[in-house]
Amino acid sequence: MTDLNAILAPGMLVRHPQFAEWGIGQVQSNVGGKITVNFREQGKVVIDGARIALVPVFDP
Repeated sequence: MTDLNAILAPGMLVRHPQFAEWGIGQVQSNVGGKITVNFREQGKVVIDGARIALVPVFDP
């Protein structure tokens, strides 16, 4: 299994696969598998990249 979260860099847009209501989030940091994302509807969330595969958004 490829770790798609490894490509996530600050400024990239993502969605959480289980919480669509959070809207699109912007990656703030990705350090050691801990990804900090600022979601429009949820605010800042730290996600464990080993447990959750965020979905990149290329055309918001």
